[in-house]
Amino acid sequence: MINKPSYGQVIEIDKGRLSVPDNPIIPYIDGDGIGRDITSAMMVVVDAAVEKVGKGKRKIEWIKVFAGEEAYDKYGEYLPEETLNLIREYKVAIKGPLTTPVGGGFRSLNVSLRQLLDLYACVRPVRYYKGVPSPLKNPEFLDIVIFRENTEDVYAGIEYESGSTEENKIRTYLAAEFGVHLPEEVGIGIKPISKENTERLVRRAILYAIDRNKESVTLVHKGNIMKYTEGAFRKWGYQLARQEFGDITITEEELWNRYHGNLPKGKILIKDRIADIMFQHLLLRPKEFGVIAAPNLNGDYLSDAAAAHVGGVGIAPGANISDSMAVFEATHGTAPKYTDKNMANPGSILFSAVMMLEYMGWFDVAETIKTAYETTVLSKIVTYDFARQMEGAKKVGTSEFAQEICRNL
Repeated sequence: MINKPSYGQVIEIDKGRLSVPDNPIIPYIDGDGIGRDITSAMMVVVDAAVEKVGKGKRKIEWIKVFAGEEAYDKYGEYLPEETLNLIREYKVAIKGPLTTPVGGGFRSLNVSLRQLLDLYACVRPVRYYKGVPSPLKNPEFLDIVIFRENTEDVYAGIEYESGSTEENKIRTYLAAEFGVHLPEEVGIGIKPISKENTERLVRRAILYAIDRNKESVTLVHKGNIMKYTEGAFRKWGYQLARQEFGDITITEEELWNRYHGNLPKGKILIKDRIADIMFQHLLLRPKEFGVIAAPNLNGDYLSDAAAAHVGGVGIAPGANISDSMAVFEATHGTAPKYTDKNMANPGSILFSAVMMLEYMGWFDVAETIKTAYETTVLSKIVTYDFARQMEGAKKVGTSEFAQEICRNL
């Protein structure tokens, strides 16, 4: 049983809007591997920024909850119900990376967390911070936010192993009823994409574009091949934009036929791109994109590919959001060979905390952290991953890097 704080207040939702007290209680999960190092570093920076900007009037009351290997040691299970219930109660949480085995063992804890809490939107902002090593000539041109559907597509986990009873039944049924003949040794996966889940994702993406003054929302799909799943994602996305936001959205056809390619003030452009060409466009035409909405798998690929343009997943933030709660997370893996070595860059979970602070409405604290991080990197006092790419850099550990950011607040 986790002891709840005797101080601090619960974040509430009032008429669909977050009501955040000055001393909110926020659950955190250390995570596996490098999770302990980067999570503690993040909390040091966030606490210092809240204290500095809030002048002692605001304070986060952290409560540790468990998932992953530490949860298994404590509870005998990797994702305890107590953890899920506390996230439901407090509505905002943050987590380090969790172990996911490849090819066997338990399913992804990240996917399980998203599905069990119905955190349907994975939100991944990608932007450049001055001084961060990048392979591009102009990484600052890329400034996007990706909304990835989180609960279905091939990540729904509806798949059957070759040789299993279930696989044999499905293969036999497809042959008998639809004339579809598959090889005898075959793994089978089912890819559901629904109208309901597409609409709520695209709705949130458009609302974000409105709130943050983004000029476009791009639907990324492979509908030219998968016509009734990803093609349906495209169709339902356009329908939702027209039906619910028709007064402020226009399509590319309307842009050129009615406005000669000039986006009218106050309008948001709704467009779509085939998934494979989108990777090229992010390199060659990054300024053309603001908000991106994509099914689960496309959103996964795009998020990490875009992050590589501006410094890699080591500093890429992310959030999993529903209409009633949000879990912010480091988007990279556990890097077990660096466990407890005080080496990892805490940027991913730190910028996820920045997203969390913005979600809470504490934009002043969030901006202070972003500025201090950039100042620190420009001073070339960085962790090993950046130091090996920067001439004249001073390599420091995770905790020392966090302290340096605190000094630059």
